[in-house]
Amino acid sequence: MEWREFGYFWGMNEETEKARQSRKAAMEAQAALRRERAAEKLRENLSRRKQQVRARRSGQADETDGLPAAKTAAAKMDES
Repeated sequence: MEWREFGYFWGMNEETEKARQSRKAAMEAQAALRRERAAEKLRENLSRRKQQVRARRSGQADETDGLPAAKTAAAKMDES
């Protein structure tokens, strides 16, 4: 028995090899899409943070959707 016949016997033929390569290509494509989405989210986050810094420098209030912005040092001193 040749090694090719032995491999075929255990289910390793050209069709399963093509299917494996196809699955590998699909997984790589999904990974690339995940990386693209993550990069886009990081760019959005960076843009949002830069906008917050610019607003703080110009004295404008933060626009928060969730928890309120941290109190400034002056506001803390007024409370005491």
